[in-house]
Amino acid sequence: MAEMTEQEEMQVFELITAAGGAKSTFMEALYKAKEGKYEEAEALFKQGDEYFIQGHHAHAAMIEAEGQGVETTVRLVLAHAEDQLMSAELTKTLVEEMIALYKRIDKLEKQ
Repeated sequence: MAEMTEQEEMQVFELITAAGGAKSTFMEALYKAKEGKYEEAEALFKQGDEYFIQGHHAHAAMIEAEGQGVETTVRLVLAHAEDQLMSAELTKTLVEEMIALYKRIDKLEKQ
């Protein structure tokens, strides 16, 4: 089995780091929203989105390289990285919806 190049390894670990940062920051945003701290939640959500975009760019670069004929070595660590990115995307979507629900609940409770 072919070994991953140093560049592939760097891209994979960049993807894992960005996805992990996105997920944890999205969750921090949710916890702040639960406390009613919506400005802090919004700032954290934006920060999480920046991490997510970094991960998405790293992933897109790997796909683009493969599309240009660069042979990609698929290893378990790459599959894990892609799984982390998908998980971050799901976390983002759910947290966004949950923050909206917290805001709605707070609004209704204040009436």
